[in-house]
Amino acid sequence: MTVEERYRSILEWFRVNRPDAESELHFDSPYQLLVAVMLSAQCTDKRVNMVTPALFEAFPTPEALSKADFERVYSLIRSISYPNAKARHLIDMAARLVSDFGGNVPHTVEELQTLPGVGRKTANVVASICFGAEVIAVDTHVFRVARRLGLSKGSDVDDVERDLTRNIPAEIRAKAHHWIILHGRYICTARHPYCEECGLKQWCRGYEKGDPDILK
Repeated sequence: MTVEERYRSILEWFRVNRPDAESELHFDSPYQLLVAVMLSAQCTDKRVNMVTPALFEAFPTPEALSKADFERVYSLIRSISYPNAKARHLIDMAARLVSDFGGNVPHTVEELQTLPGVGRKTANVVASICFGAEVIAVDTHVFRVARRLGLSKGSDVDDVERDLTRNIPAEIRAKAHHWIILHGRYICTARHPYCEECGLKQWCRGYEKGDPDILK
């Protein structure tokens, strides 16, 4: 099976079987999504969704968050992983939005990455969901699933992002991100993936080879 055939078959399966895949984070604006994605690093979306209603009520705008007291922000997100660092990043990010972007979330990946605490994955997620950027975000789920399926042999997230970008049509990259991340969250899990329940196993390189190195 060629790489092109593998991509075509897998993407078509997702299109037919997961047409409504979307972010599981709850948000009503680009600002809220940016905050939620920053909080979601090494943390579950479920936990983030438990925390953000009170956080958004306390700080409904970047201007409000930029003036926030650290201890107040920390108290609202302390059940999230790395709350100290994330509280500081949120306040600094909001201050940069106010000072450099008039309180508006910038539209491009490059501009988003100038914000404190915003890496490429976060920037790609926000740019694609809110502003239609034709990019694909690679987190731990996407990295793992892409390698297992044989969509990439990349050794790091940048390599995998390049492979996915090269082979996934621009107009479906944002949707493909959700397809792959949700597949990794619920089927192709890090430990003990549910291979027998997986609709993709007939095209999966890891399943085909039975290779424990691929399935790590």
